[in-house]
Amino acid sequence: MQDTLKNSFVECRGRERARVLLDQGTFRELLGPFEGLESPHLELQGIVPQSDDGVVVGKGELNGNPAVVISIEGSFQGGGIGEVSGAKIAGALEMALEKNKSGNLIYPIFIFDTGGVRLQEANYGLLSIAEISAAIVALREYVPVIGVIPGKIGAFGGMSINAGLCSTLIITREGRLGLNGPEVIEQEAGILEFDSTDRKRIWDTIGGRQRVAAGFADIEVEDDICSFREAILSAIQQGAVERPRSSQVERYLSFIGSVNTSEVLTPQKVQDLWAESNRYNSDESNRATDNSVIKIKSRGHRWFNLLTAGSNNIGVAPSVLCSDAIIGGKPVRFLAVVPDESSRFPRARSGEFGLEQGWMIAKHIRDAIEADRFNEEKRAIIAIVDVPSQAYGYREELLGIHQACAAAVDAYASARLAGHPVIAFIPGKAISGAFLSHGMQASRLIALDDDGVNVHVMSKQSAARITQRTIEELEEATKKVPSMAYDIRSFEKLGALHELISGIKADEPAGADREVVFKSLISAIEDIQNSPRDLSRRLTSDFAKEGGRSASILVRKKLAEQW
Repeated sequence: MQDTLKNSFVECRGRERARVLLDQGTFRELLGPFEGLESPHLELQGIVPQSDDGVVVGKGELNGNPAVVISIEGSFQGGGIGEVSGAKIAGALEMALEKNKSGNLIYPIFIFDTGGVRLQEANYGLLSIAEISAAIVALREYVPVIGVIPGKIGAFGGMSINAGLCSTLIITREGRLGLNGPEVIEQEAGILEFDSTDRKRIWDTIGGRQRVAAGFADIEVEDDICSFREAILSAIQQGAVERPRSSQVERYLSFIGSVNTSEVLTPQKVQDLWAESNRYNSDESNRATDNSVIKIKSRGHRWFNLLTAGSNNIGVAPSVLCSDAIIGGKPVRFLAVVPDESSRFPRARSGEFGLEQGWMIAKHIRDAIEADRFNEEKRAIIAIVDVPSQAYGYREELLGIHQACAAAVDAYASARLAGHPVIAFIPGKAISGAFLSHGMQASRLIALDDDGVNVHVMSKQSAARITQRTIEELEEATKKVPSMAYDIRSFEKLGALHELISGIKADEPAGADREVVFKSLISAIEDIQNSPRDLSRRLTSDFAKEGGRSASILVRKKLAEQW
């Protein structure tokens, strides 16, 4: 028993996990606990911070290969990602990207043990996770990004999306991978949808063995340090993966399309469907929807119709609208997610971002990338964002909603890297994984200054349950930490917005409102064309430099000094 525990990778703490993966004597920690880089947002809420903010970054060698290991300490705040911890992860991946670009090979290994965004820092977590995603997609062009999910907590929330972006994903049978935790699904959808006390059902749905068998992870390993090292080495030897799963749109669309939603869906049935999903019905995917007969269902839908007036909706799924247009002489593709009361997936009928939405958004973006591949001018991709949340449901988790979200993230990031100006226009709600998937990879964010425009991690009810606070206590905390607030003006203070447009009738926009938004979009497109293709603008804006992202900027500066 003692030997087993000694060799257990799962039982190691975050720092020890990073150390034991690397060759003996090569581990060197960057921004360790003696640097004193603690979260500046926790003490304000009566929470004791941790000196490394729950993330360990170590450089060294693995079987002689240069590597950087990023390890999340799940015992601190549930492995939640805040501003400092997020900046350490994103900054390390960004440094690895720069080194690989310059010809200095270094392999990134990412150990997940996290519930997602740290709710006490909320929108800082959203920004950080988006920046981590951007770095993963860019890095994969040079080296495999290797994700490891040992067990204990697993990978949830926005970090499950990042796991879904990894080139290779290694997991134990005890590991868990899912967008929404069982407790959150129960809170949002009820105990009949998912009983958070049913441990067997949880592991049958999102456990490591099921995830490998259903195509959402690559390698199942035993809980043994040597086994983890061997699996990681095999991924390194494989080299950069030509088609990571988040870019395999055709196969996953076929997989999702093969599901009979009128029948009970079991884990074994999902495994069987995945094994058969090697064909793609292109005729079905290219059948456009007649936009003229779809009634307006949401604020986002209303704005889509206004901004695309005169252009056809070429979207396939009723909940995903897509239209090509010309504004200011520039070609653009508009995308929006809208309610569909007849959706095959009931948990995504009110505008939520679900399985079909993620993969169809990815399809429409990748179609544009391919069509413009040899064009000197790439069309702009404009995401119209009015998404109340991701879809919360048992079926969604079983079928990998985190992977559908990762597909959309990957597509937006890939378009940006290919030279397409990517803009998110936010006239409504931008909540949680839905916003991470549809909008947060944009080069520029433009929002309406309106009470109905909200940005946040999850509903107040779920946030209160997870943090064990009352809603009143949460609202009191927003007065001290703007990143916890829902209103768009508080989000603006974090420095991510390119423009906040005032004086617009958000619910009943008219032609004059359309022209104002068009002017902003055209200006943003021109601004992007003279800028880097990453998300660095969010760290150089006036709001960011004046305090909105102070910790994020400092962490990156110190990482570069110690690298």
